[in-house]
Amino acid sequence: MSKVDRRILKTREAVTSAFIELMSEKKFEDITIQNISDRANMNRGTIYLHYVDKYDLLDKCIEAQLEELLEVCSASDQEQGSIELMDSFLPVFQYFERNYLFYSTMLVNQGTSYFHERFLHVILQGLHEEVNIDGAINKGLNKDIVIPFVGSAFVGLVEWWIKEGMPFPPQLMAEHVKILLGRHLL
Repeated sequence: MSKVDRRILKTREAVTSAFIELMSEKKFEDITIQNISDRANMNRGTIYLHYVDKYDLLDKCIEAQLEELLEVCSASDQEQGSIELMDSFLPVFQYFERNYLFYSTMLVNQGTSYFHERFLHVILQGLHEEVNIDGAINKGLNKDIVIPFVGSAFVGLVEWWIKEGMPFPPQLMAEHVKILLGRHLL
């Protein structure tokens, strides 16, 4: 895998940062490439070298954040060794806290309604192997019902927490989610 030139990385970071800031201020439909280039202090042409249009930029921003979320989940699972997903919630909530501007913008901005679906899809994929249908709690339940139930509950809680301005610290959120989801995953 080849390394990406640092100048390219800096350009993409500046564009992404400008874009997220603008989305926190106004609707997605009202944002133009010119707005983004002005905020990032660069030529529109530079942005077009990296992105087809603002929809491509939005898609790549979402994809990068969700990939990072998966990396956080994966890293915390590996650090825990044989301990399951249930013990990896603190790094996940800390990740959401570090990326508050992105998630609050995606969850509030009217022009990004499909973010919720992509976010939920990532969570459902992660849960698919964690739900134990053979255990005493879920015995006789259909996995195709349990997974969307648990995934929707988690996504809904994260959305509420972010929209409310994170009224509780990541530690408390992680503890509660571990207990609540543990009732359905074990």
